[in-house]
Amino acid sequence: MQFNIAFITSALLAAAMPAMSAKLTFFEGADCTGSSLPISTGSKPGDCVFLTHGGSSKSIKYSNVPNKIQFFISGGKHDKCTNGFAAVRSNGAGCETAPAGVNWESVKLT
Repeated sequence: MQFNIAFITSALLAAAMPAMSAKLTFFEGADCTGSSLPISTGSKPGDCVFLTHGGSSKSIKYSNVPNKIQFFISGGKHDKCTNGFAAVRSNGAGCETAPAGVNWESVKLT
């Protein structure tokens, strides 16, 4: 009986994993407007997500963030989730626009 309960619990957790993955979409315009590039439907805590062909975006839409999401501006020392984030948001969903004069280059899920 203990095996059955453990197996069922494991199966339920495994089935729930895709629903726990964050979804991210980078946008050219502020407030998640303009052309978009969906990039990471399977991101999870610990991942650093960035545009693989370079570039940046003015805003990023996020959903299913399990803990926190950190936003990093574009420009050398902050690329690929390094040297401090410029904004952080708690779990859930939303749209984050980069500060005036800069774009987002990457995000890190924690």
